[in-house]
Amino acid sequence: MPEEQGWIQVLNLSNLNNKAFSKPKPGKARLLSYDLISQVNRSGAYANLRLPELLSDSDLDLRDRSFVTELAYGTLRMQGKHDFAISKRADRPIDELDEKIVDLLRMGVHQIFEMRVPIHAAVGETVEVARAVAGESKASYVNALLRSISTDLDMYEVLANDPAIPAIEKLSILHSHPIWIINAYFDQLKDWIAVEELLRINNIPVAPHIVAWPGKSSVEEILNIGGEKLPIGSFSVLSNALPNDYPAIKDKRAGIQDMGSQLIAEIFFATRRDEATKWLDLCAGPGGKAALLHNLLVAEKPNDSFLANEPTSHRADLVARVVPKGKVISFDGRDSKSFGEKFDRILIDAPCSGLGALRRRPEARWRRTLNDLKELLPLQRDLIDSAYEMLHPGGIIGFATCSPLLAETKSQVLDAKYRHKDLKIIDIAKFSPAGSTGVNPDGSLQLWTHLDASDSMFMALLQKS
Repeated sequence: MPEEQGWIQVLNLSNLNNKAFSKPKPGKARLLSYDLISQVNRSGAYANLRLPELLSDSDLDLRDRSFVTELAYGTLRMQGKHDFAISKRADRPIDELDEKIVDLLRMGVHQIFEMRVPIHAAVGETVEVARAVAGESKASYVNALLRSISTDLDMYEVLANDPAIPAIEKLSILHSHPIWIINAYFDQLKDWIAVEELLRINNIPVAPHIVAWPGKSSVEEILNIGGEKLPIGSFSVLSNALPNDYPAIKDKRAGIQDMGSQLIAEIFFATRRDEATKWLDLCAGPGGKAALLHNLLVAEKPNDSFLANEPTSHRADLVARVVPKGKVISFDGRDSKSFGEKFDRILIDAPCSGLGALRRRPEARWRRTLNDLKELLPLQRDLIDSAYEMLHPGGIIGFATCSPLLAETKSQVLDAKYRHKDLKIIDIAKFSPAGSTGVNPDGSLQLWTHLDASDSMFMALLQKS
């Protein structure tokens, strides 16, 4: 079909008249949502970092801020599902549509199917944003296509009941996850019911977890403002207010950190010994685990030394906000000779696929591919080898990833033991404040979002003979 005919066919669905449009009047909340979605999809921004900045610069009230968060995060998270709806009704493949149109359509579809927004408002308000950011012609196309989609509200139910579509493809569309990630989850869980539950939980927004840094604040202080003590981690609270409503966070006496990540730092600290110990966080950015570990040491082992290493300058700056600047260093963690000393405890919070934290990072599932593992896996191996070279006999490496993938977890640990015969796994249950929660038969730790309500964190403790 010629392009012009395609446009005419879709435009006819809109029943638009030919009179000139009035001046666009986009709502501030939806316009800001579009800005975030566009910056994430088109400029590589990170939603969890950019959204607070955009909200801080806005004059939106609390209700509108919540709406922006739900709309923008939800649209990014569910865009795989939304693309199915768009593809069913569009006159051309999505990759042939203008990028602005794609982002606007996804935003509109999310309101129609996933939010409590009346269809006329979901369509009309999205079209106003389209007029402001993309022009009248593209706004007309958005209007026509959203109206067409809104006449087919049972499309996902039809999909779910279609025996001709493979089950894994249905899971991918309905739960908005790439198929390769679904297969990777199954490789670990070996249970399709559990996999589907994990996919479902990954799509449910979660309130921030607060960490009360010991010696600076307390769980009781946080709870007095509001929240609920979390089951994992000694210093973890589920917030029920905005972060800046907590004085301890405003004063940098507490932070925002998933309770699974808090548990990693706590477990590693629990390997402490009576004599003076030298600690190194080899991959410290952006600083969450380093901050908790440092504050635990200051409170309970003030004579121990601690260094937080982060080779990337902007991430090192983030670490320096929560750890004294004099304790932050910047070396390539793979080059053990750069450090010029040995340590008793080395934490490796290794760069990884991040597939254990998808509920907090809505765009991550669309950015990662299997090809990323070709770079990540050798990097993780090199970091372990470097830590081994810097480790005193009897010292302990804590290897952690926010990933449940076998290649980034158990396989890395087994490979490390094969390369370094004097490394042995220590049972994490002996050190975890959560006891045997998430502990594997081999003594390593694997949390699961659908089981533990935390990020799907992995950790193994490796001791050098």
